[in-house]
Order: sequence, then structure tokens, then C-alpha cells
Amino acid sequence: MNTANFPEKIREYLIPKPEGKLVFRCLNCQSVYNTDELFYTCPKCGEVLLIYDENFDRLKNTPSALWHDVFDYRKMLNIKALKGIYRYYEFLGSMIPLDSIIYLGEGHTPVIEANSYMQNIAQIRFFFKNDGQNPSASFKDRGMASAFSYINFLIKKGKFKNILAICASTGDTSAAAALYASYIGDAVKSAVLLPYKKVTPQQLLQPLGSGAKVFEIPGLFDDCMKVVENLSKNYNVALLNSKNAWRILGQESYSYEIAQEFNYNLKNKVVVIPIGNAGNITAVMNGFIKFYEAGIIDNLPKIIGVQSEHADPVYRYYAESDPVKRRFIPLKARASVAQAAMIGNPVSMPRVIHLEALYNKLAGKQKVFFVQTSEQDIIDWQLMANRNGHIACTHGGETLAGLVKAKKEKIVNETETAIIDSTAHALKFSVFTDTYFQNNFSKEFEITPKSELCNAPILIEPSTAAENRFEEFVKDISDKIAANLKLKKKQFYT
Repeated sequence: MNTANFPEKIREYLIPKPEGKLVFRCLNCQSVYNTDELFYTCPKCGEVLLIYDENFDRLKNTPSALWHDVFDYRKMLNIKALKGIYRYYEFLGSMIPLDSIIYLGEGHTPVIEANSYMQNIAQIRFFFKNDGQNPSASFKDRGMASAFSYINFLIKKGKFKNILAICASTGDTSAAAALYASYIGDAVKSAVLLPYKKVTPQQLLQPLGSGAKVFEIPGLFDDCMKVVENLSKNYNVALLNSKNAWRILGQESYSYEIAQEFNYNLKNKVVVIPIGNAGNITAVMNGFIKFYEAGIIDNLPKIIGVQSEHADPVYRYYAESDPVKRRFIPLKARASVAQAAMIGNPVSMPRVIHLEALYNKLAGKQKVFFVQTSEQDIIDWQLMANRNGHIACTHGGETLAGLVKAKKEKIVNETETAIIDSTAHALKFSVFTDTYFQNNFSKEFEITPKSELCNAPILIEPSTAAENRFEEFVKDISDKIAANLKLKKKQFYT
């Protein structure tokens, strides 16, 4: 749509200019660093960083109704850079020129209301936000669009000629990193580290298909992360895990999309997020905080972080009600069907602690909660969702199980509406569905299939007499299927 056809009052706002002054800020010592460098932790104290816009206050001068119009009308623009997460440009990479932005179709994933049956058994109205419908089939594309747009910007500036992008992964991060790296071309190569035999075949094939160097090592994700951290400390590589603050920045778009989807009215809304490496819940909190401080929303929604009891260090930390007595203790994760949850030492934990306190302070009361759920409930709720018209991954099952748990614990009630995160496409985790149906889970998963959720193909073979006569074959097979389905014959009237 031609911008001349838009209302005059918003035309000057529709196509943004690079006016942000983005810096890295250490959450521990408050040191500030220029974003012209590839920093992942504070050079002074080693703590993780967040990106702040030192010109953020300018955004508060725009009335909320005008912001609403700008974001809503930008939907109609046919400008590639503003089609994805950068619809909210001013709140994301507001120093990156539009011609450096990488867009592969990420963002603006559908928000689908659960059917009445699912809402009745969950006893609350809820929606799935299907982030599996991003380009590499997971929410990780949001952060990669941000990180690689930044890398592309630095390359165009002449800051770097060749970059090796590297990450540790439970599957989805590697797929997204390899995809976006391959799009930029020769200036960026990608390498990924995966825990051996701990990712699904579908997830393994994704980075291989995008041409990445894939290394498998013994152990879990936490072990891969330590290796990647060592590489980024000692070699010239770009670390693409959520330790990279640009990843967090891009994932904030999830919050902005929810706000826009619900017409910026977040009163009585609940957002449920699986924790994993804690990057997504960090981003969601920070995104809502920014929109709240800019006046775009006037309510901060409840946020519920969910962890499997097989990997629950964040839940355990907040299980201590007295903040003074809380101690974060990393643990060794056990096997989980929600593979991104198999993280016992999430790198974004310092960000969670910082933002959880700020979020609750701004809200004037506790608005961030944490719940724990079982592996059995995770996969049972996933299968239940998929039997009712959704494409939930195991992490979608985890958030749904977490919502049900939060309802039982009276953290939420029936007057509220929940938006739960299905982080990836169900097809990435189809191996777990098959394992459930075949009853082949090893004991470490602590999962016992329920017969009412199992399914299997039924082989229908023709009788011997019908094998070589096609018309008899069709009739014989049809009759057997009809008998199995208990179909009634049509009545013909003359």
C-alpha cells in the first residue's frame, strides 16, 4: 500500500529512521559498552549483558493511541524490513538501517484459541501462539533475525569481513542459526554443537541441510554450552546462543505481537512460557516492560515460567519465598521430552532475577510466577492438544501442563485469559509421539502411555478371492473398513 494513502497524522512515523543509541549494559557492575563490538559477557566482571537504548525516553513522547495506529498500519506496508519482527523497529534494533535487516518470514505467528473441549478440561480460556510456524519451525528465528541483522550491519560497515557464527543447541537454535547464516552468504559460516543422541533426527537434519558444520559431543546441552563459551572467549567467533543480547532483543517481539493481537489490552491476560535456557522468559518480561514504560500498554500481564521436574533450577530458586535466602544452584538435567528444557544451568538466570524483580515492582504486586510439571503431564497434554486441532510441540505441552498446574495452585483463575507458547512445530518432535504410541520410553523419562491417547495404523488386507480382481478388491477393502468404523449402509428409496 502506498504511504500517501495512509492517514496524514501517521505518515511520518510509518518508515522509521535509525535514531536509537543502543549499548550493552552489564547487569552486575552496570558497565556500558558500545555495540560496535561482539560482546557476550561483561569484560570487567564476566556477567551477562542486556541491550538498552539510551534514547529510549524519546519513545515516551509519542501518545499510546498513535503507537497503536503506527503498528497497525505497518501491517499493510510492502516493505520487506518491516514485515517481520521489525514492525516494532523502535523497540528492537533501532540503530540498524532498514537495508541491513534480514527477513525470512519470521514473526507474527498465529494465535489460535483452544476449542471448547480443551478449555473445559483446562478450566480456563486459553490460546496457543504457534511459534513453530516461523521459517525454521521455532521461536528461535526471532532472535536470529535480530542477531544476524546486527551482524549484517557490522559487515556492511566494514567492521568484519568474515564471521564464523557458532552455537550450542538442543536442536532449534542450531536450525535457526544455520538457516540465517546461509542466507547472508559467504561472509558468514556457521558451526553448531549438539549433545550426541540428544536431538531428534528432524532437528539434526536441519543444520546439516543448511550447510552448517555440525559437531556432536558426549553429554548434555550444558556441556556443549561450556565448549562454545570457551571458543567465543579464545577465538574470533560470533556466539549465537541466548547469551548474545541481540538474541534476547529479537525475542522481545513475542511480547509486542501478543499486545497487538489483543488490541493492547492486557488486563486479565496470562502469558505462559517454557524456561529452558531462560532467554525467552527474559525477552518476554523485557518486552512487556518496554511497552509499559512507553505507555503502549497500561497493564502488565501475568507471566508464568514452566519447568519440567527433570530440569527445574529456576523453579527451585523461586520456591524459596524469601528473596534474601534464595540461592541459585545449577543441577544436572535428566532426560526430557521437552528437549529445550534439558538445561540445568540456564545462562540467562541473572537476567531473570533482574527482570523478575523489576517487573513485579512496576506492576505493584507479584506478576511473575514459576511452576513445575511432570514429564507425564507434558506429553499427555501435548497429545491432547494435537487431538484437538493444534500443532503443539512438547514445549507447547509443557506450557499447557504448566497452565493447568497454575490453575490448580490458584495462580490464575477462570476470569483470566492465557496465551501459551508452543515454541516449535510438532513435526520436530514426532519421534516422541511415536515412542509414546509404541510404549518405548526408557525408564529415565518416567512416562507411561495412556491407552486413550495412543494410536496406530490398521492394516486392511484383501481376502484371497479379491486379490486379483480390482472391483472385488475395492468392495472387499471398503466393506472391511466400514465394519471397523461401524458404518451404516445407505438406504436407497425408489
